[in-house]
Amino acid sequence: MRIAFDGKRFFNNSSGLGNYSRDLVRILATYFPENKYVLLNKEQSEKGKDVLNLPNVSFVETSKGTMSRQFKMGKDAQQINADIFHGLSGELPLKWTDNPIKKVVTIHDLIFLRFPQYYSFFDRKIHFWKFKKATEQADLIIAISEQTKQDIIQFLKVPEEKIRVVYQGCHHVFKENQSEEFINSIKVKYNLPERFILNVGTIEERKNLLNIVKAIHGAEIPLVVIGKKTKYFNKVKKYLVKNKLENQVQFLENVSMEELAAVYKLADVFVYPSFFEGFGIPVIESLFSGTPVITSNVSCLPEAGGENSVYINPHSFEDLKAKILFLWNNESERNRRAEKSLKFVQKFNDEEIAKNLYAVYQEVIVK
Repeated sequence: MRIAFDGKRFFNNSSGLGNYSRDLVRILATYFPENKYVLLNKEQSEKGKDVLNLPNVSFVETSKGTMSRQFKMGKDAQQINADIFHGLSGELPLKWTDNPIKKVVTIHDLIFLRFPQYYSFFDRKIHFWKFKKATEQADLIIAISEQTKQDIIQFLKVPEEKIRVVYQGCHHVFKENQSEEFINSIKVKYNLPERFILNVGTIEERKNLLNIVKAIHGAEIPLVVIGKKTKYFNKVKKYLVKNKLENQVQFLENVSMEELAAVYKLADVFVYPSFFEGFGIPVIESLFSGTPVITSNVSCLPEAGGENSVYINPHSFEDLKAKILFLWNNESERNRRAEKSLKFVQKFNDEEIAKNLYAVYQEVIVK
């Protein structure tokens, strides 16, 4: 088979959708090397260079013109005789020729519909129109969690039989055994505490960092936070200053993947009390790193965390505080949960994901 991909996120996004796109192409090319994988975009970038170096992965420049991604990319995929076009971020091209081609689209989440207050009116309308149009055009839809599948059915009115759940994985560096020397060098580089709890993710309201800060108030537990700051950070900062907690919370930015993997391993507990996620990749990054997780009992987070993570009501910092103290003060419980969770998280390994993705492609070809 020849499979064409919308390469916009692959080449342009450093995290999130970019990581998903690069990992998906990499694992398919590795586990099903007999196929040809083609990335279409206006231009290449340094991102994903290692994936493009694989012998069965190539780049095709999209035809020039206004809105070429919407109007030219689909036709370009047909021009190179692709069997399948896969939109990796909730969108499909709008224009096609009569040449046969199957269409698959991945939808990650519909947070803009569940939490409209975080999006402008214009963005909500555009997102809804694009996603609705893509689900109508697609022969099959990939949802990255059961939660996202249910949201597609509820909000976009898509019949269940058109949707397949294929979980995301995470970057392979989180599954690797890093040397003690490297891990210790990261501890020294960032001047990390001897023991700490960790939070990773964009510092925005939905991720609920403020409740972690409230939970550690009055407890001598250091918190390390890694993520890009938004305006919400000011709200968190204000609470830290008011309650004299600045020295208890350390913020890190521009941490490389290898460094991040080491920080996960150094942490005693990973805390992720998000109000809603499409999947929650940091949860599985932590589980692959052998670090136990405290996360919310809502949306897809129990799917990602498994039965040995600890769950909280994200609206209650008191609940979060009790669970943090429970794990912080109980090393044998941390070790037990980490060990069992490491077995559970293998369902998100590359081979399993590749198999499930390929099953979707095989199914759509014979539709």
